[in-house]
Amino acid sequence: MLSINKFLGLVSALCLATVAHANEGEGVSPAAAKLVDFGNGWAITNSMATGWAVSAILVGLIVFGMGKPKLIPSKGQAVFESLLETLKDLLGPIVGKHAFPFAFPLLVSFFIFILFHNWMGLLPGVGTIGWGHEVDGHFHLTSPWIRPFNSDFNGTIALSIVSFGAWCFIVLKYAGPKLIIKDLFGNKADKAETPGWLYPVLTLVFIVVGFIEVMSIMIRPVTLSVRLFGNVFGGENLLHGTSFIPVFYFMELLVGLIQALVFTLLTSVYIGLLCNHGDDHDHAPAGGHAAEAHH
Repeated sequence: MLSINKFLGLVSALCLATVAHANEGEGVSPAAAKLVDFGNGWAITNSMATGWAVSAILVGLIVFGMGKPKLIPSKGQAVFESLLETLKDLLGPIVGKHAFPFAFPLLVSFFIFILFHNWMGLLPGVGTIGWGHEVDGHFHLTSPWIRPFNSDFNGTIALSIVSFGAWCFIVLKYAGPKLIIKDLFGNKADKAETPGWLYPVLTLVFIVVGFIEVMSIMIRPVTLSVRLFGNVFGGENLLHGTSFIPVFYFMELLVGLIQALVFTLLTSVYIGLLCNHGDDHDHAPAGGHAAEAHH
């Protein structure tokens, strides 16, 4: 009985954390708290655990809401199909029709995953429940159990690496090395309308520009991850620093939606820059051949 009382006392001393009593006015730590430390740099952090839990719940909600797909959709199926149609109409012209069937599942996953992980930071208890200790009569939270996945820089880096890896695979599959090299380093000037002496000069210029473009491509994972992390982490600090004023909840709802859309759109644009070539002219050669055959 004594051991149970000690255990309950330890739990109540370490677990109770609320905005009013615990972390009022404090910001969010840039580093995620370690829930389980395996040593040698290996650990399960609160952002990792939150990411797994929210992802499992999200998959469960989609499967439960969709049910078994039917010809006459249920309400859940209709909502999800409406979301897919909206994203399809938005992203299809950007990516291009050849790569779109392959890229669309990835882009939808990015949007839904990032959106819900951004919004889950608005739930009560996120960042305010965990391990801590008393300081001058106030509870000081040192290790929160729940932290939004996208407020951890490691999480957004992982997303950007997946995005960059998928981009490499898709453009190599649907554009090919030859088109990629031509798009990056090829001379875009019309040789028929360019003076003979100027065309070689422009070739050198486009080669230099191509190397600059390669540098910009290499830093895309950094820009994608920093943009998402900065907005979500900044929003978390804003909510904690202002004691969760309701007006900021609405603002963070918009920020969460915008950042999910920005990440998805940028990934789409990167793919479309190389894969969305000549879609408007795909049927021109066939039409030309048909006309010749007719004559």
